[in-house]
Amino acid sequence: MKNLFVGLMTAVMVTACSPAEQQSSDTSNQAGTDFSLDYEYYQLDNGLNVILHRDDSDPIVAAATIIHVGSSREETGRTGFAHLFEHMAFNDSENVPRGANRQMIEELGGSRNGGTWSDGTIYYEVVPKDAIEKLMWIDSDRFGYMINTVTESALEREKQVVKNEKRQRVDNQPYGHTGAIIRRALYPAGHPYSWTVIGELEDLQAATLADVREFYDRYYGPSNATLVIAGDIDIEETKALVETWFGEIPAGQDISDLAPMPVSLDESKRLSHLDNFARLPELRITIPTVEEYHPDSYALEALAQLLADGKRAPLYRHVVEEDGLAPGVRASQNSSELAGEFSIAVRGNAGVALDDVSASIDRALADFEQNGFDDRDLERIKAGLETSFYQGVSSVLNKAFQLATYAEYAGDPGYFQTDIQRIQAVTREDVLRVYNTYVKDANAIYTSVVPKAAPELVLAGSVDAGIVEEAIVAGAEPTFDDSEADYERTVTVHDRSEPPLGPMPEIKTPVVSDNLAENGVRLLNIESNELPLFNFELYIPGGVWLEDDSDYGVNALTASLMNEGTAMRTPAELEDDIGLLGSSLSINSSMDGIILRGSGLARNFEDTLAIASEMLQSPRFEQADFDRLKQQTLTRIQASETSPMSIASRAAFATLYPADFRAATPTVGTSETVGNLELADVQAFYQQAIRPNNAAFSVAGALDSERVQRAFNSQFGSWTAAADTSDQSNGQSEAPVAAATELPNWVFVDLPDAKQSVLFMAAQGPSSYSSDEYDLDVAINRLGGGSSAQLFQTLRIQLGYTYGAYATVYGGRYNGPALAYSSVRANVTSEAMEVFQGLIEGYDAQFSEADLATTQNILIKSQTRAYESLGQKTGMLSEMARYNRTSDYVSARQNRVANMSTDRVSELLNQYLPQDKLLYVIVGDKATQYDTLVEQLGEPRELDRWGQPVE
Repeated sequence: MKNLFVGLMTAVMVTACSPAEQQSSDTSNQAGTDFSLDYEYYQLDNGLNVILHRDDSDPIVAAATIIHVGSSREETGRTGFAHLFEHMAFNDSENVPRGANRQMIEELGGSRNGGTWSDGTIYYEVVPKDAIEKLMWIDSDRFGYMINTVTESALEREKQVVKNEKRQRVDNQPYGHTGAIIRRALYPAGHPYSWTVIGELEDLQAATLADVREFYDRYYGPSNATLVIAGDIDIEETKALVETWFGEIPAGQDISDLAPMPVSLDESKRLSHLDNFARLPELRITIPTVEEYHPDSYALEALAQLLADGKRAPLYRHVVEEDGLAPGVRASQNSSELAGEFSIAVRGNAGVALDDVSASIDRALADFEQNGFDDRDLERIKAGLETSFYQGVSSVLNKAFQLATYAEYAGDPGYFQTDIQRIQAVTREDVLRVYNTYVKDANAIYTSVVPKAAPELVLAGSVDAGIVEEAIVAGAEPTFDDSEADYERTVTVHDRSEPPLGPMPEIKTPVVSDNLAENGVRLLNIESNELPLFNFELYIPGGVWLEDDSDYGVNALTASLMNEGTAMRTPAELEDDIGLLGSSLSINSSMDGIILRGSGLARNFEDTLAIASEMLQSPRFEQADFDRLKQQTLTRIQASETSPMSIASRAAFATLYPADFRAATPTVGTSETVGNLELADVQAFYQQAIRPNNAAFSVAGALDSERVQRAFNSQFGSWTAAADTSDQSNGQSEAPVAAATELPNWVFVDLPDAKQSVLFMAAQGPSSYSSDEYDLDVAINRLGGGSSAQLFQTLRIQLGYTYGAYATVYGGRYNGPALAYSSVRANVTSEAMEVFQGLIEGYDAQFSEADLATTQNILIKSQTRAYESLGQKTGMLSEMARYNRTSDYVSARQNRVANMSTDRVSELLNQYLPQDKLLYVIVGDKATQYDTLVEQLGEPRELDRWGQPVE
């Protein structure tokens, strides 16, 4: 869970105190900041660790429960139980209505989820504060009173869902099996990390009710868990509620923590897999190291960044720049509770032999051994620590996560002090020592995963990893009865009936300052002083709509190249100067424009903005950088052939929109159009696109409006409109509306041996300039707006066909599509398609006043948590900037939701989603699915992976 160096850790500064002695803390950050966090940390009589933190910045409450059981507590032949149980726990419990775990939190205006990893399981929610007691009722019932509701049918249903998750995330994805290959090779048989978290399908299918009960009785006790409640709470009232709802749960068995179990390798192993979905060769080198919180783990994390991240990093210089073998390289130290792994990963360009990649890595490591590293790079890494710290406490849920993590795994929610001190203490000598101790000449696991048709790219000396692909057979999955079963209810002292809601919280939208800079750029600012941070976005409209059909992709390539140094700074110098401020800056592209994004400490806002201005107005544009980024783009285009959902999306857009309409072609371009681009094309596009006309600067953070205006005018005052005013709009108007196309019965794309089929619906929708765009999104909320909506509830919860199913409105400057989508197991493609199509086409007829009331409640109350973080605040400003919205657009939308009628919903559905305007796309294995689908749906239009007709 800890990984401060790469920004994955969410961190809090607290003072250590024992849960046995109910104590409070209120301390300032020892790392040179003035941020403080108060909390109470105590233990119930049943052993449950409880942490309470008050934060009244927003009227919301977050809860996180970590149970100290992950896949490491399983046994050979009984793998996947921890993850399966996480799924089971979201289903039924004794005193909460069936399905409420997934439905009710959303319908209360909240969000919820869970996760399992090697060392633990977490359940978490965020709700408006009026639902705090309902939240405790649901959480406590799931934790202490759900096992009696688990029936054979319920178990079978969730087995199907978990297997669908594995197919979607592992079997149907390129490189999906790599983690399993590494674990089996790195850890000896029986080691708790020698199997994956999701487990083996045969183990899951063999699981019995008795197995599940035994697992629950052993690990799901309060004495093996930590509960955090954070947000707008009264501490004493919350303590009473925790005692009421959680205090009666039996303590459960005493579970001792496992001692670290690091491993070593007597020799290196080379393993290979011919991947049905991969289009590029990948080499990973994995070396055993140390567990979480080990003193050497901090220096190993620094080492990983020094080797791979940054323009001076030896792996980047050799593999990417000098040898041109790959678009990027990654290195990481992953420390877990029992052991750790240091890894280097390279996904090469098409056709690159992994022997060449391995040799390049060897040269890079030899370079490091001889020349070491520049001290500025270690300083840059440490400089980002303060920013990462604050970003890690930017929401009440993040605070809850980290308090729970430190309490459960370090034994102290205040362990952050030790953690940050150890990172700050890392020296050059520490980095070189851990390199020599763990990495230099180390035995390692080498995994070669290459396209199935290119075995010649495998690293020499490799042996087949022995991955056995699942056979998808029609009718092979057991059926289950979805009806509710009778079960024995536990007698409790406290009445566990559903509690009422509290008073409705006041919903406030942030106050926006809306001004114009001296050069006409719109300046939007939300002042937020909770944390000393800023987050900004400079949006320059135009995007792909400024491209010619001969240079599709130049918008994206231009944005990428603008990150490669300036006229005054080399790429390495630019990286140093940004990093030493503890800031981040990047220029990215979107369909509708180019965006310069930045974040950092408020005290460094002006210095960061000065560098941002230089990046925007004085890009370096070197031929060597252009050639490298062009090759990276071509490599990524080829890699995108492997994503089933991306394939479905491309087919839908290519069919739904006319061939000469820009949205019919991917925003990144095609191999042909990008292949034809030259540096001169980028330079010309830059001159055309990077203008202040209708641009907007959105910033949220500890900055007042006057300071924002002063800094922007100072740094961007010379950025003025070009003398040629032939296109002063810079593309900031609604794009031409695409004409309707003649739709086929449906579209099919063959993905041989696919374990899942993608079901995809698309129809031309409204532009984001139209109020219809938001209204339509409201109208289809009960169709696919989350886990409480019809697609998810039917296809996953009732039928077990999928891991998820959703619907949304794409929006944008043009008439972007309304979409619905799901990935279903291949052997129920036909049955799932019938249900999918039926739900969509029957939605209007069955939409009720109750559905409307639920939608209104969800969308109105979810506003309590919509603008908590700086990112969310900047997103609100970005919406204003991109579509010329006024500062009251949020409240205006709330009024539209409150006044929505079923007649208005029906009007929208009939306008945008009538049956004759719906396009259905299926991506799957033609050999096993096509004939049945043709019988069901008629003849399709067959397309290739790029949305082009199959000859």
